[in-house]
Formats: sequence, structure tokens, C-alpha cells
Amino acid sequence: MVQIRRAWLGAILCLVLGVARTPACAEAPVVVFAAASLKNALDDVSGAWTKATGKTVRISYAASSALAKQIEVGAPADLFFSADLAWMDYVAGKGSIQASTRTSLLRNALVLIAPKDSSLTVDLKPGLDLTKALGEGRIAMGNVEAVPAGKYGKAALETLGAWDSVKDRVAQAENVRAALLLVARGEAPLGIVYATDAISDTSVKVIAAFPAASHPPVIYPVALTKASTNPDAADFLAYLRSPAARVFFERQGFSVIGVENRT
Repeated sequence: MVQIRRAWLGAILCLVLGVARTPACAEAPVVVFAAASLKNALDDVSGAWTKATGKTVRISYAASSALAKQIEVGAPADLFFSADLAWMDYVAGKGSIQASTRTSLLRNALVLIAPKDSSLTVDLKPGLDLTKALGEGRIAMGNVEAVPAGKYGKAALETLGAWDSVKDRVAQAENVRAALLLVARGEAPLGIVYATDAISDTSVKVIAAFPAASHPPVIYPVALTKASTNPDAADFLAYLRSPAARVFFERQGFSVIGVENRT
């Protein structure tokens, strides 16, 4: 975050002083605040855009909840790419996005993972009891009150009747990738993450997928922020919605659901 602020302030200083374009005063990068689960796909997308245009993107990955709060207090982001609709609704309610640019772009799935050498089997159906599978361990999840993956996971466990038995045995992480890491390191026997996260780490395996009806749809909206003045930001948003970017998202397991504005 410090590096992003320095780059942003440096670009403003160059404009104020009228300094000629030099490596130190080049075009300001497009600054994206993105959900942690987007990292692999969005790194590939931004790399391809940079290769095609020569323009740069700087991405700050974290939980959507943390990013939304930062945008609310004026953090210098050009785009917000959330892992759920609720946090985009939150920043929209604060007047922090350009509503006409909002697009629900991606869909994901929720899965139950274990370390790759685990022999556990779980049937995710009503009446689910995870206590035997957990043994003395905990289930890794994003923070269930704020992090989208944690909220989805809690909703799914409630629907299947398992929440009350495990709610005191949850290892709550600051974001979904942190929950993934707990399982990858063998520090938790089970974890709830997105299908795309499971694909990204060969140290874990999917042992079951949660029924889609057990939790709200996992939708990723993206929008330009109200504070953005970078003329390249709209171009990058357009690229995110293009067939060229679709390839990278689908390669990481996302479903591209098309262009849909919500105002």
C-alpha cells in the first residue's frame, strides 16, 4: 500500500511541476484494488494488457472487506474488483464508485479442501457433520463476518445444518488465500475456499463442492472508483470485459458471466 501511495503521489507531483516524461515521471499506473482470490487470473490479465499497450497496472490484493474500507477513506484506487456484491454495494452506498461502470463479471464456486495427502471424504448434504472429519483440528475459512468466502462458507454450513457444531472450531483468516495456506501447510485438516483457489495450489485437493443452492451466488463485480482520474483506467476496465481477458479468467477456473451494469 505504501508503494501505491508513493507512485500515486509521485505522479501528481510530476503533473503539478510540469516535469517532462521521464522514467521517474512516466504515466501513472492503473491502480486496482482486487479480492485476494483474483490474484493468479488478474496477474495474467494485467500482464497481457501491459504487453499489448505498454501501460502498467498495480494491484493491491486483500479481502474485499478491507479494500472497501480503504476506498471509503480515500485510498487512491482506480478500480475496485470485489469477490461479492455486498462490498460493492457498500462502496456504492458511500458514493465511492462510478455506478455506470459497474459490471458483474465473474462467477466462482465454493469447495471444501484438504491437504493433498489427506484420505478424508465428506458428503456435503443436509445433516452434514464435520466434527469427525476435523478430529482435533479446525476448519480454515475467511473471516465469517466480513470476508466474502467466509460469509459464503458460513451460509453453506448453516444451510447444511453443520454450522452450530463447528462454529467454535473455525480458524478465521484475513482473506481466502490465507485460509488456503493454513490447509496447504497442514495446519488445518479442512478449509473452505473458492474452486479457483484450490486450482492455484497443488498442496491441496478438493474433496467436495458445496451445492450452489447452499449459499448466495459467488459473483465478482468490478467498477471504476469515483476518485479515479487516470485516463487509462477505463481502458483497462474495458479489457477486463473483453474476449482477450476471458481466456485468462477461464484458465483459472472462473466463469465469465458477461456484461451487467447495476446502478
